[in-house]
Amino acid sequence: MKKLWSILTMSAMCLALTASIAFAADDAAGAIDTGDTAWVLISAALVFLMTPGLAFFYGGMVRSKNVLSTIMHSFFIVAMISVEWVILGYAMTFGSDIGGFIGSLDKIGLAGVGLQVMEGGTIPELAFVAFQCMFAVITPALITGAFAERIKFGAFVLFILLWAIFIYNPMAHWVWGGGFLAELGALDFAGGLVIHILSGVSGLTICILLGKRRGYGKVPMLPHHLPMTVLGAALLWFGWFGFNAGSALGANGLAANAFVTTQAAAAMATVSWVVCEWLHHGKPTILGAASGCVAGLVAITPAAGFVAPMPAVIIGLVGGIVCYFAVAVVKAKFGYDDSLDAFGVHGIGGTWGAIATGLWCSTDINPAGADGLFYGSADTLIAQLISIVVAYALAIVGTYILFKIVNTITKMRADENEEITGMDIGEHGERAYNQSLVTADSMLTATVESFATAKEMKPVNAK
Repeated sequence: MKKLWSILTMSAMCLALTASIAFAADDAAGAIDTGDTAWVLISAALVFLMTPGLAFFYGGMVRSKNVLSTIMHSFFIVAMISVEWVILGYAMTFGSDIGGFIGSLDKIGLAGVGLQVMEGGTIPELAFVAFQCMFAVITPALITGAFAERIKFGAFVLFILLWAIFIYNPMAHWVWGGGFLAELGALDFAGGLVIHILSGVSGLTICILLGKRRGYGKVPMLPHHLPMTVLGAALLWFGWFGFNAGSALGANGLAANAFVTTQAAAAMATVSWVVCEWLHHGKPTILGAASGCVAGLVAITPAAGFVAPMPAVIIGLVGGIVCYFAVAVVKAKFGYDDSLDAFGVHGIGGTWGAIATGLWCSTDINPAGADGLFYGSADTLIAQLISIVVAYALAIVGTYILFKIVNTITKMRADENEEITGMDIGEHGERAYNQSLVTADSMLTATVESFATAKEMKPVNAK
């Protein structure tokens, strides 16, 4: 009996010692919240899925001879920018601030970044690195819709890498990394300024510099696979919940608000775009519905964590209308060849969303934000307008300079034969659809393109 009591006593002491060690380990770990960390990592995975979704969205809208090259743009960006982000991007964006303009390189190669909890947060910094990496990936991928079907792959790789380093990283630091726009009071919950305006305006700039596709306006350039485009839009809509709700950086009420406002705006913009198209052209199309949902998602992105659900409905309503007008009316009037409407949807939608944030943001929704014009303060709206001007200026000037540099090193515009044959064969030596027979339709299309190029189009070479 005495021996039994000795065994029980020893066991109890070991159990108590084990428990004290476990509690001490919990204390040493700091304030890491497993639920918040899980949500941010899941959101990072959702945002990752958006770039392959974008590849399908864009890929379905180009002609069949260019579908692989279009998908390749997004897929390769996932790899290249992820490496750039780990080595340099995170340090430039979230390193110690230097004069409000750029992060220092104290975190280059993720030096000093580990499992410790972020200051003032509840997640390890590496989770934040992973989440922000996906933002850095999808932003340049959005630009590719503006120059689809006519850019050489080598030039594309160099341009996108330089664009990420010298345009995206500084702008992200200015808004999210403690830079001068953050000090000014600019609000951008998930990327209206940093992602959509920057990519959309850069896309418009480069598509003008490259010139129109051969035969543009004279040869039919219809989407070759609309089901693929709808699949891509659905993946974008799905991933966008991580994009916006994940930006709360925790499984909390703010994430729930961003989730609902995202859905409300996307749904309303889908309806408003389809109605506009129906009234304007007499037919509601699935391409219009897919474009409308993306327009609404873009418009709500900067505001998702600052506004209530009903303002989100209004933001989506207006977003669908203004983006449709930009795509169906403005582009046709000015004649620029923004192949897949990167500017019309992302540039215009992001601009409206940034303005709308300054109108409807409320500290009742997010105490870390500010009150907008409709809640008694014009200061935030002014900060938003200034930030929009800065984003436009950086995108236009920066893209112009990088284009000239890259085009001096290697020609950016594809050759005439490559464009007629297709970028899939010309640049990558492969085709998406193996056809044993040449159809009369494909022969007619090739003949018309060749005739239009030879008779009506001068060779277009970026200079």
